[in-house]
Amino acid sequence: MAQLHILSPRGFRSAGVYAGIKSKQTPDVGLLICDVVAAAAAAFTTNKVFAAPVKIGREHVKNGKLRGVVMNSGNANACTGRQGEIDAIRMCQLAGTVAGCSPSDILPSSTGIIGHLLPMDKIERGIIEAGQYLGSSLEHAQLFGDAILTTDLKRKTAAVEFKVGKQTVTLAGVCKGSGMIGPRMAVPHATMLAYLTTDASISPVLLRKLLGAAVENSFNSVTVDDHASTNDTAAILASGLSGAKIDSPKAVKAFAAALNEVCQSLAYQIAADGEGATKVIAISVEKAKSEADARLIARAIANSPLVKCAMHGNDPNWGRIVSAAGLTAAAFVPEKAALTLQGTMVFAKGQPVVFDAAAVSKSLEVAEVKIVLNCGIGKAAAKCWTCDLSREYITINADYHT
Repeated sequence: MAQLHILSPRGFRSAGVYAGIKSKQTPDVGLLICDVVAAAAAAFTTNKVFAAPVKIGREHVKNGKLRGVVMNSGNANACTGRQGEIDAIRMCQLAGTVAGCSPSDILPSSTGIIGHLLPMDKIERGIIEAGQYLGSSLEHAQLFGDAILTTDLKRKTAAVEFKVGKQTVTLAGVCKGSGMIGPRMAVPHATMLAYLTTDASISPVLLRKLLGAAVENSFNSVTVDDHASTNDTAAILASGLSGAKIDSPKAVKAFAAALNEVCQSLAYQIAADGEGATKVIAISVEKAKSEADARLIARAIANSPLVKCAMHGNDPNWGRIVSAAGLTAAAFVPEKAALTLQGTMVFAKGQPVVFDAAAVSKSLEVAEVKIVLNCGIGKAAAKCWTCDLSREYITINADYHT
C-alpha cells in the first residue's frame, strides 16, 4: 500500500524550494495548492503580538474558502510593521498567479526569526520557482514538509483513510514545531505551523467547528517552553473531490475522529522533536472538577521546568509534580489526589506512598514517560504532551539568533 501524505487527498499539489533565506541549503519557500476552491478553516495564535501573515491570513480565510497556502521559513515576518503586511500580501499575489486565483484565496505563513523584514527578492524568485515544480508525489509532499522546518530535526506527518458510505476519504497533515511551543490558538481569528488537507465535502461552518475542537485537544495541548508564538497557525483545506459528504451525524463523527487522530499525532511529534528533547512526557489528569481545571493542571505540570528537569535526570521527584498541580486556579485537593509515575503509585491521599525509587528511576529511562494524576473530585479529564528540559535546549536557544 502506498504511503499516505499531505497530497494523498484528491486535488492537491505542492512544492518546496531553496530560495536562500536560510543559511542551511534546505527548502525555505513552499506552496500548497488545491486545484479547486476548497472549503477552509484556520486557527491562529492568540498572542497580542502576531505576525503580518497571521493578520492577512485571518482576513483571507474569513469567508471559509481558499485555494492554497504560501509560506516561508527562516524569517517570521513578525514585528515588521506595515511593510510586513505589504510583503505578506505580495506573497499571496504571486501564489495567486500560480494558482490562477485571487490573492485573497491564499493563506500566507512565515516562521523564523522575529523582527526582520522579508528578503522579498529571494522570496519572489522562490515562489515563482515553486510554482514551476508543483506536483502530487511523495517527493513533492516531502519538499513542502521540509520547507516549513526551522530548528526541527525531523519531518512531522500524519494521515488516515476512512469510509463515508461507500466513499473513501483521506485526511492528512504536516506540521513544524520544535521550540517556541506553547500554542494557544483560537478559531477563527516555534512557531507551530500545521497544514491539513482532505478530499471530503464539508461546509466551512462545520469545518471550522471541528477544527476548533481538534486544535484544543492536540496543538493547544502540547508545550515545549510555553511560549505562544507570534505565528502559530493551523489550517485545513477540503477539496470535496472524494464525493463523500460530511452531512450526517455518522459522517461527522467519522470525520471528527480522523481529524483528532491526525492532529494529535502531529502534536505528539512536536513534543518528541522538542528542542534538546530526549523523551516525551505524557501527562494525564483524571477525575478533575471540570475539563478546564484538568487542562490547567496538566499544562502547569507540563510547563514546570523543575518537572521537566527531573524527568531528564530520571528523578522520581513527585513533589515537583504535585506542587505544580496546586499552583493554578483549578480546584485541587491533595488529600483526595493520587499520582503515578510509569504505572507506579508514588503519592496518595495527601502523603507519600512507599515505592522503590531506584526501580522507578530506571523506568524513566524511556522515550515516553507517563504521568497520571487522579484528582479524585470529579469526572473531567485532559492530556498534555511535553518533553524534558536538557542542556541542549539552552545551547540551541542561546545560539539561535547569532
